[in-house]
Amino acid sequence: MASGDIVAGRHRASTSDTDKRMRLRYAGTCRLCDAHLPAREPAIYERSSRTVRCIDCSASGPAQPPAAAAAAAPPAAQDVEPSDVAPGSAGASARREHERRRSNDEKRLRERWGRLGGLAVALSSEPQSTAARSKGAVGEERVGRMLDDLVDRGVLALHDRQVPGSRANIDHLAVTAAGVWVIDAKRYTGRPRLSVEGGVIRPRVEKLYVGSRHCTRLVDSVLKQAGLVRDVVGDQVPVHAALCFVDADWPLIGGDFVTRDVRVAWPRRLSAALTSDAGAPIDQHDVQRRLAEVFLPA
Repeated sequence: MASGDIVAGRHRASTSDTDKRMRLRYAGTCRLCDAHLPAREPAIYERSSRTVRCIDCSASGPAQPPAAAAAAAPPAAQDVEPSDVAPGSAGASARREHERRRSNDEKRLRERWGRLGGLAVALSSEPQSTAARSKGAVGEERVGRMLDDLVDRGVLALHDRQVPGSRANIDHLAVTAAGVWVIDAKRYTGRPRLSVEGGVIRPRVEKLYVGSRHCTRLVDSVLKQAGLVRDVVGDQVPVHAALCFVDADWPLIGGDFVTRDVRVAWPRRLSAALTSDAGAPIDQHDVQRRLAEVFLPA
């Protein structure tokens, strides 16, 4: 490399029409000098390569020659431009439903016991149907935090989204560099396992269990949600489905599996799948924006 290509140990670079000067919402790394760029630091975002570079490199002079740029390493996942789409609040609708049910339960107790209603409320426990809403909200919140922590690794998330024309909701949508993941979070106890029946003479039937609990309906539900998402993003954007079980009895080695194209895993294993998602790159911000316009916060 000629000495003119380096100034004070930094590669030269210039700002083009596709570059944008901005304050970083998340920490990143300069693609030219590998300097750490903390959050809120002014930097140049390169739209064409989805990378960032520091102001010093941008002020040094002309950009790398085309040959050098072509030989550069592929952009790191954390260099994706921050999104201006509000992701929503994970577990928000489940929390509201829990509060509504608890209020109704207390009201019924007070009406039944009159002046002893306060004591009856204090001594009673929540019905299982009411407590399940709070338990489910905790699971959604934990998976939501996991997804939010992946934003600096190129994952854009939407949480607790309403299915149009329905009372149902989608727990999480994760937009990676190569597609969309539809994620249903569940806080179940017991070991998730796949039971397979038939396959030789009889048709192959796959059933999902968590402990002794038959949960195949969860597979059907998340596949239906994935179909609705596919209708929005089109066939050119890959759509994946996942069931993420929080607090389940997973084995120390292995344990995750796929049934009918639905990945069944725990949060950490799912996060590894999201950040290693390979395929043709997509316009993540456009896909996230289109999804947010159709699937509003629940």
